[in-house]
Amino acid sequence: MNRYIAYPKSTPKSGLLVLHAWWGLNEFIKSLCDRLASEGYIAFAPDLYHGKSADRIEDAEKLRKTLKGDVVKQDILSALEQLRSEPAIQGLKTGLIGFSLGAYWSLWLVEEKPDDLLAIVIFYGARGGEYQATSSAFLGHFAENDPYVAKSGRKKLEKMLISSGKDVSFYTYPGTHHWFFESDRPEYDPMAAKLAWQRTLEFFNKHLI
Repeated sequence: MNRYIAYPKSTPKSGLLVLHAWWGLNEFIKSLCDRLASEGYIAFAPDLYHGKSADRIEDAEKLRKTLKGDVVKQDILSALEQLRSEPAIQGLKTGLIGFSLGAYWSLWLVEEKPDDLLAIVIFYGARGGEYQATSSAFLGHFAENDPYVAKSGRKKLEKMLISSGKDVSFYTYPGTHHWFFESDRPEYDPMAAKLAWQRTLEFFNKHLI
């Protein structure tokens, strides 16, 4: 499997699976893994496109259409298994962070493996499902102006998680657009990204340490 993995210099706090947006395993995702490693986490990002990536929306749309559900599921399950087999994090908790396309598949994974993940961070993505079986906490970051994620879908997901007794914190960032966290995108909003990063670290430190 193509993947990028970043290790902290000291004893890791825990492991994090990182699922990329529809751009693929690009330099932003790799740098994010490095940032997470600098905070003490082993960060493992599988390449769901197997070596391909895109910079333009039209190219990313084409790449997304090439994905086959069964293959993606197997890639993600294999990545989680590889991460959890890391000797340095044996016995430690595992978390997950996903962006857009990766957020959708993150929610699928926590439904598929409800006992394996204890902290889920999603950026501008939602998905219907049954999440009663997991004890994971959820943190969501959403753009105010987002043609890709309906407000109704986001609110439905939040309501369902809360009604299931989960620890849920969903934030909408005023004036932002889809991909606002990604520094290589024109939609990047540095102030919102900084706040989302702070909240993400606080969330992982709370639930994974």
